[in-house]
Amino acid sequence: MRKHHPDNERIKREYFVLLKEAKGQSEDSVDAVAKAIARFEADTQYRDFKAFHFEQAVAFKRRLADRDSKTTGEKLSKATQYATLAHLKRFFQWLALQPGYRSKLRYSDAEYFSFSDKDSRVAKARRERPVPTLEQIKHVIATMPAGSEIEQRDRALLAFTLLTGARDSALASLKLKHVDLAAGSVFQDARDVKTKFSKTFTTFFFPVGAEIRQIVDDWVQHLRRDLLWGHDDPLFPATRVESGGKLQFEAVGIERKAWGTAAPIRAIFKRAFEAAGLPYHNPHSLRSTLVRLGETVCQTPEDFKAWSQNLGHEGVLTTFYSYGAVAPRRQGDIIKELASPRSRAAGNSDELAEALVRAMRREGLKVS
Repeated sequence: MRKHHPDNERIKREYFVLLKEAKGQSEDSVDAVAKAIARFEADTQYRDFKAFHFEQAVAFKRRLADRDSKTTGEKLSKATQYATLAHLKRFFQWLALQPGYRSKLRYSDAEYFSFSDKDSRVAKARRERPVPTLEQIKHVIATMPAGSEIEQRDRALLAFTLLTGARDSALASLKLKHVDLAAGSVFQDARDVKTKFSKTFTTFFFPVGAEIRQIVDDWVQHLRRDLLWGHDDPLFPATRVESGGKLQFEAVGIERKAWGTAAPIRAIFKRAFEAAGLPYHNPHSLRSTLVRLGETVCQTPEDFKAWSQNLGHEGVLTTFYSYGAVAPRRQGDIIKELASPRSRAAGNSDELAEALVRAMRREGLKVS
């Protein structure tokens, strides 16, 4: 049984180039599209796209709803189904306009990939996700061993994630040159670091505790002073694996190269949380922890805006979009000041409320 169709492969490559080079989509986004199309091809036994008919879309949509997730073993979520069908709808709409396909396909047939209004609402509904508390994360870090170099790296990895809120893709690509211990900051330079939407920004260390900062400082100093690593060496190097005595591979230390993907980082988080007797929380969840911490310690719109910028995006607290950007130096000063509790000024609540109202009005929302 064949696993591909040559004509399909050619037109898919053309579409993926369009998404990446013309539409500016990330590799992860293009990979998601490729996965959706691959699911459809497998379902139709790799028939030529020129033979596409709306009945294929209807049948695929029905079987997709009954399919189990390879990760959880449960039925695919409505959100996954919605995203898959949306990718396919856009692909076949584009395909119906391409030379060699215009006479074969009907543009309107792609509409049959659409979700029902009810299922669309379920798929797009915002749901509260479990978020670890600051105390839980600190407990996990405190229980992590640090006897070997690998263990020190793993502990520093969790500490650094809490200290900076860096995404796992950034963690895998950060280099020593990006960390400034004196300034208490990390420069996420999109030329080297895999940031979301290729943004370049500076994150000042969040006020999450001196013990967390010390773990990171010790790790960076170990790499620079003890191992004599340079600016372009990875902040979190990959594990060096060698053949053991029983024809098995064993982890024997770290090597002077970065991880190729973020998968090992997620695996480290999983082991650490399980060892501490807590449910697994992925690296991204620590960003949510920092958002909640910001809601506790920030007292003015400027505080919130600096905290938001420190996470690398303006949407942590979208109600304060109207406040404008905080200068990088002021951003750093504010983050450092927030390490020390301040008495809440009487007018702060009113100031925050007024900023919220202004933002809502700017977005065209009614304010009673």
